[in-house]
Amino acid sequence: MQKNLIREENNMKIGLVGSSGGHLTHLYMLKPTWEKYDRFWVTFDKEDARSMLKDEQMYSCYYPTNRNLKNLIKNTFVAWKVLRKEKPDILISSGAAVAVPFFYLGKLMGKKLIYIEVFDRVDKPTLTGRLVYPIVDEFIVQWEEQLKVYPKSKNFGSIF
Repeated sequence: MQKNLIREENNMKIGLVGSSGGHLTHLYMLKPTWEKYDRFWVTFDKEDARSMLKDEQMYSCYYPTNRNLKNLIKNTFVAWKVLRKEKPDILISSGAAVAVPFFYLGKLMGKKLIYIEVFDRVDKPTLTGRLVYPIVDEFIVQWEEQLKVYPKSKNFGSIF
């Protein structure tokens, strides 16, 4: 990623929220952006996440999340507890649906929200992107074509 997502501030805490798999990998690839800050992660309790985040503070959330009302409600309670305990200054996510309750509660709590749209969706919005786009402080895309889908976004280029 060509530009830094956040401004330098002392004692800032970051919450990194994302599904395991590719979404988690996208967030982890931003290590130069988040590694110097106090941080915590929210993701699925799966082998890839446990392995990648073995030395990180990690909270588990419920899956599947896409179009699953029961887990949306459960993850809303997780978000409430985690956000109240950790008190992050910024939430960063690359999706998927687990970001929605964290971002909406985070917005109500006055947190800065940064969302990174996925790399593999070039000309159509994702469901999570559509849901969080109206409330985020920064909406980052990785393709020039995505600027047509999300006019108020910023193209930082590929994470890869």
